[in-house]
Parts: sequence; C-alpha cells; structure tokens
Amino acid sequence: MPLQILNKQIGAIGFGLMGFTWRPKQTPDDQAFATMKRAIEHGATFFNGGEFYGTPVPTLNLDLINRFFSKYPEYADKIVLSIKGGVDLKTFKPNGSAEFVRASVENIRKHLGEAKKLDLFECARVDPNVPIETTIAALAELVEEGLIGGISLSEVKAETIRRAAAVYKICAVEVEYSLWSTEARDLGVLSTCAELGIPVVAYSPLGRGFLTGQIRSRSDLDEGDMRLHFDRFSEQNFPVNLQLVDEVTKLAQRKGVKPSQFALSWIKKHEDIIPGLQIIPIPGATTVERVDENFAQVEPLTDDMFAEIEAILAKIEIKGGRYNKHLEAQLWG
Repeated sequence: MPLQILNKQIGAIGFGLMGFTWRPKQTPDDQAFATMKRAIEHGATFFNGGEFYGTPVPTLNLDLINRFFSKYPEYADKIVLSIKGGVDLKTFKPNGSAEFVRASVENIRKHLGEAKKLDLFECARVDPNVPIETTIAALAELVEEGLIGGISLSEVKAETIRRAAAVYKICAVEVEYSLWSTEARDLGVLSTCAELGIPVVAYSPLGRGFLTGQIRSRSDLDEGDMRLHFDRFSEQNFPVNLQLVDEVTKLAQRKGVKPSQFALSWIKKHEDIIPGLQIIPIPGATTVERVDENFAQVEPLTDDMFAEIEAILAKIEIKGGRYNKHLEAQLWG
C-alpha cells in the first residue's frame, strides 16, 4: 500500500490490537478474528499493535496478526499495519540505538512472516540516551531497504516531532488522547502535527474502557488486569474520576448515543477545531458487539455541545497519572 495515500487509506477510525493478547485471559482466535473482520467491514483500514503486546510471551500480538492474515490474505493489502517496537522485551526499557531498532524490526518481520508487511514502525517510547535524530536516521535506512514502509512516532513532545521530521518523513504520531487525557492538545502536539501534515493516532480513546460507563468499580476488572496497577484506577482515585464518566453519560443520553460513541465523536470534532488536523482514534475491542458500538454512525458533535463538554473538562480534575510512577517517566520523550 503506497504510503503517499496513507491519509486517505486509514479512514476515520482505526483499530487497536492490544486487548486480544494483553489481558489475564487471551482471546481465542475465532473470537479475535471475527472482531478484526468486523472492524474491517466497518471501514477500519489502520491496525495498530506492538512487538511487546502479550503475556506471558511478549510477541503474542504479532503471532496473532500472522495467523489472521495467513487465514485471510485478501485483507493484507487493505490494511495499514503499524507496530510499536524499540523496547527491550525483558526490561521494557526503550532503546533507540541503530542496532537495536534494526533488531526490533527484524524480530517483528520474523513473527509476521509472509502474511503481512510491516507498513509503519514506531519506537514505543523515546530513548533518553539516544538522540532522536540517530534513531530516525537508522529507521530511514530500513525504509530505503524496503524492510518497513514508513516511520511513526509514539508518546513524543512537539519539539521531538519537529526534530524527527527534519530528518525523514514522519507518517503518523501516536499519543494517548481522550476526554480524560488531553495532554497532547495542551502540550501542542496536536497543533504541531496539524501544521506539519502528520496524522495523529489516538490510542486509548475510551480511557482504557473507563469512559464507556461499563466500569463502575475496581471489582469490575478481572484479577490480573493491568489497569489495576495504573494510578487513575487506584482505590483512592477511581471514585473521584467517575465524576467525568457520569457527566459524559448525561451528555451522551441527551444526544441519544452511547458514552463510548460520544467520546469518539469528541475526538473527531477536533478536526473542525484545529485546522489541518487529521486524528484517528484506535479503540480496542475483543467482541463484534463492541466493534459495532464503536463504529456506529452517529451525528457529529455540534459546536455548542463541544463547548459544553470543554467547560466540564475545565472543572473536573482527573486524579492520577495515565500509567504509574515508573511508566510515567517514559512519556513525552
């Protein structure tokens, strides 16, 4: 798939693949494949995964992708596949050296096999010990060699985006963005991408499921769920953060949509607010029913309703970081 038409191909909403293999219980292939197919049927042409997605084996996500496209080769050329890597699979620390990112790409390609090409590669986090220019130059060589189709960035600040784009074409920037994670806008990441013509990929657009209104207490999460280790889901912060969910639910009811649909509409509304911005939310799902909910066609938010939710966001303070103290240190490289 020629990446020069990436902007047209990735569609309005993409699909995140993490949930299939990074939960206490891995999703069976038949259920996962049906869910992935339904996303494609709804027009999702951008799939996002990771070299390190999966427990107990970090590469389970890649192997799942291989099995899917091996079974359904007719979808391979219809999908832009973006994979995060550049992270030590034992320590989960970023490594942006030329040697390491090459090894990461080679490992991803090995697990994908011949089933699907690696359209976009991005280092999941910026290595503070390696200049971003060094990492991008190394990845540019891999593009020229035909090992990857293009380069993306993940969890980067505006200055880093500019430095990287000065070295080589950046095809996308992936950041967490949702009603309870607006840092990418506040720090100028969205506006910088709009200025440079780089699509933004918004991961966890539903607040890791929190904004759906389906999670009302920590007991709603299975034992071993990684969200139980994140600050916003702590015993102390959880009930406080429910205030935002309740407000979103009220607005969604007024609009006649699900809270998840409202949250996704709010993200897409940014394309009207920030000139030149293309933003692609990538909600994850493990069932066909959830995909249908996320991809349902709903009326766009009006300017008045957008202003109303913005006023609510200004009043409600979200408690806790997006991850935890250890992982927060790796954000905004």
